Amino acid sequence: MENNIEEIENENLNFNNRIDLAPLQDSLQKVREEIGKVIVGQSKMIDQLLVAILANGHVLLEGVPGVAKTITAKLLSKTLSLDFNRIQFTPDLMPSDIIGTSVYDLSKSSFEFKKGPIFSNFILIDEINRAPAKTQAALFEVMEETQITADGTTYLLDKPFIVIATQNPIEQEGTYRLPEAQLDRFLFKINIGYPNLQEEVAIIQKENELQNRDKLADIAKIVSQSDILSFQGLIKQILIEPHLIEYIAKIVLNTRENPFLYLGASPRASIAILNASKGFAAIKGRDFVTPDDIKEAAIPVMQHRVVVTPEREMEGLNSTEIIKQIIDSVEIPR
Repeated sequence: MENNIEEIENENLNFNNRIDLAPLQDSLQKVREEIGKVIVGQSKMIDQLLVAILANGHVLLEGVPGVAKTITAKLLSKTLSLDFNRIQFTPDLMPSDIIGTSVYDLSKSSFEFKKGPIFSNFILIDEINRAPAKTQAALFEVMEETQITADGTTYLLDKPFIVIATQNPIEQEGTYRLPEAQLDRFLFKINIGYPNLQEEVAIIQKENELQNRDKLADIAKIVSQSDILSFQGLIKQILIEPHLIEYIAKIVLNTRENPFLYLGASPRASIAILNASKGFAAIKGRDFVTPDDIKEAAIPVMQHRVVVTPEREMEGLNSTEIIKQIIDSVEIPR
């Protein structure tokens, strides 16, 4: 009898879905399986990366060296049929090294713009905080507007355009702090920690089994460029009730009024929570947003957009803990 009730509920759930999310879920599950051939654990991080792609957002990966930040981005790019470029940021990197430069063509007696590595669909920026502010600022326009202006001419980039940047939070010598304006352009900041004992053992076993084989050799392409654009269009159709929009606004407003925070989240953060919560709903097979989706999106969206007061920072409080307190203090709409 109980099984029959569950079957009826599942049928009703499927019937009530206005949007067919089965192809999206099937594709994302295959992507997880391909990444899982190399990466052990980190399921939460992988889901957050997938949500960022669905929401057409950029991601900042932060973690100590050796926790698979770069290899995860590479694996993800290989499962997607997108043009991929990797840019290693260094202190001597110039803006023209990223966006391109005008070169004089003797045969035409005119300057011709040579596109830089940023002209791609999927960009991996390694150690983004290694480059000076001038070079980091070159990313402002392209990350926000998917275009580049050089010598008075505007060049549009192909969509989708996704940036995944990595940084090391420990080693600060020879690094430049990312300006708040740039941090605000990342949909998510994802902190990657150390694996537990079981995961560490599995990592070692996988490496031992690989021997001389390339880690990326057996990774298959799963999702095409047109699929990604289609999925991104589906995400925008996910339903969110007006009282949940107000719930997002209350959480963000609380960051601006919180005495523990020197700088609160901007309206861009509100929009980011909206888009990300739709992504979390979609990967769970729902065409509507719940308060839990908003809670799941709020921390990775806001933890890099707010600034803790010096006094609270000295006490050991960080932005993640304060955002959790804010979420708990805001009444969940019924």
